[in-house]
Amino acid sequence: MITLEEFHQDFLQSILSDSESRGLMKAQSFFELVCEDLMQVGDLTNNYEMAEFIKTGCEVYGYDFDEDRKIFTLINFQFFQDDGIETLTKQHVTTKFKRLKKFAELSLDGLYQDLEETSDAYSLAFNLHRHSHNKLIDKFRLIILTDGKLTSTISRIPNESVEGILCEHQIIDINYLYSIFMSENGSGSYEINLNIPFLEVHTQSDEYQSYLGIMDGEQLFKIYDDYGQKLLEENVRTFLQFRGGVNKGIRNTIQYKPDMFFAYNNGITATATNVETRDGKITKITDFQIVNGGQTTSAIYAAKKNSKIDISKISVQMKLSVVNNIEKKGEFVSSVSQYANTQNKVNKSDFFSNSPFHKEMKDYSKRIWVSSRGGSQKRTHWFYERVRGEYLNEQAYLTPAKKRQFQLENPKDKLIEKTFLAKSEIAWDRKPHIVSKGAQYSFEEFANSVTDTLEKNQMAITEKYFKDAVSRIILFRATEKIVSKASWYENAFRAQTVAFSIALLSHAIHKKKVFFDFSKIWEEQDLPAELIGLMNVITKKVYNRITNPPAGTANVAQWCKKEACWNDVRGIEFDLSPLKKMVITTEEAKYEQKSGKKEKELDNGIEIQAFVIQTNFEHWIQLFGYYQSNNNLRSLTITQRDILMRYINGKLSLPSEKQSKVLYSLYQKAAKEGWEILTS
Repeated sequence: MITLEEFHQDFLQSILSDSESRGLMKAQSFFELVCEDLMQVGDLTNNYEMAEFIKTGCEVYGYDFDEDRKIFTLINFQFFQDDGIETLTKQHVTTKFKRLKKFAELSLDGLYQDLEETSDAYSLAFNLHRHSHNKLIDKFRLIILTDGKLTSTISRIPNESVEGILCEHQIIDINYLYSIFMSENGSGSYEINLNIPFLEVHTQSDEYQSYLGIMDGEQLFKIYDDYGQKLLEENVRTFLQFRGGVNKGIRNTIQYKPDMFFAYNNGITATATNVETRDGKITKITDFQIVNGGQTTSAIYAAKKNSKIDISKISVQMKLSVVNNIEKKGEFVSSVSQYANTQNKVNKSDFFSNSPFHKEMKDYSKRIWVSSRGGSQKRTHWFYERVRGEYLNEQAYLTPAKKRQFQLENPKDKLIEKTFLAKSEIAWDRKPHIVSKGAQYSFEEFANSVTDTLEKNQMAITEKYFKDAVSRIILFRATEKIVSKASWYENAFRAQTVAFSIALLSHAIHKKKVFFDFSKIWEEQDLPAELIGLMNVITKKVYNRITNPPAGTANVAQWCKKEACWNDVRGIEFDLSPLKKMVITTEEAKYEQKSGKKEKELDNGIEIQAFVIQTNFEHWIQLFGYYQSNNNLRSLTITQRDILMRYINGKLSLPSEKQSKVLYSLYQKAAKEGWEILTS
């Protein structure tokens, strides 16, 4: 098992690698990495932003606004960056919280009026003042982030108030971050105390135990008020407000027919790793996760929180499944999510965690070596991290010698995080306004895009795609460095400048109906001099454009989230001729794509069998229709026809390896002849 000390060392290495590869200050990398972890577990929402403001007695580095729970969070940090684990003292804590509170007070008094409108701090101060004025803030939460360990002399910090608004305090130290890592890798947990009647459902399965319980509206409200998105961290949907028909129906039932809620609503489906019961009541649930019914939960919460509707008469049914094998918790929760969610349309991205895309990327990352550079004799891999913490977890049981070898072959600066991959891919796909909305929006867009691609062609994730995707990550990181070092850069809106600059380059190439050849970036593992020079030009033009939004726009950060901003930026003109040796024609691109798919054709019997079983059954029916049309069936042998017809008629529920090879060859033959899958 990974120790706290090992986790701390890896955490510092992650910050060092991230800051060096992206041209960030270590403190910026620290802030981003910690906030991403907090967002993943529901402690922060997708709305969090970095915004630095420091003056005498006043200090803040970021903020977040939970619109659902009306909680405005202000973030400060103490980054020790020491090899040993330092102690966050009582003096540190007192000073940091005092400075955050001072910023909140100044902002409520109209601090934004004295700040430059194009600064991150202006956006923070303006939003805080506006939300407070509109009575949208019920609670302040002050957070201190640290790579140190909180002193044992502090057990709790009493609540205060700021201008009559309740103010809570929270410290995220290395122990807290370590617990997140352990939770994501099968250990670590949190417990919820409650008191609800239940019936135990007896099952023959050794994998889980089920319970049927009944909560009243107030109980569910309190749980969500205490834990928020943490309850839904593995849920497949987020709350859709009251815009959808289902949610309006939930609200109407809550308000006008609360006594019928139990009959009308499907309730919630949840999972846990342990429950405690006493006298016919569930008294404690460990690792409670709502995998279906996020809308129901949030609708009940919003009904009381926002509309002041009485929810005491509401009864909510709960189907709770407790997984017995903790190591299979993630797989179990994902399966329950997939089969339980039928109430509303589920996005393609919702089950992306089970996509074959990840297996393909993992396989390529293990197999493909990066050539040595600068006289180095070692070759390395780009490590694809499907699950946060996987890089560290793979080293957990290695001997010291094997661990050193692993780190040499998989250096930290060649770690591919799936959220960063999504950001670089969506930027190149000319959607910088999506990237500007945050990592989760980029990831959802990317997941939808990949799923669409794989539905059309399961052979689309080729070795060439892997190398090109890595090259786009290199481009993204290098552009971040270019912006950070630029004389014109004023330490604000770097992320937006990078995303829009890469999108603009992609747009200019796309407009010329040619394709960028990423092979040179892959070979050099760096940007060619011509491209560096061009990105210097593009980034400056983009920065000047986005930091001068049209009149009436609230602030730069919000402007960059709008498609109108992208429509404006892509009108920027620049000379593309420096890249004439780095673009290829449509025909060349098609040839390379075909070559990549040809190389990818499966030859392993087990993989072929898996391909047949995992391919959408509707596609096999379409394949039969293709061969049936124009008498194409005559081109098949009697054996081929027999196996295909038996499979689509359900007489081969599990085709043998030999039968699978026949089906696979028919699939490949049709694809080469131009057959395309029709998607509804």
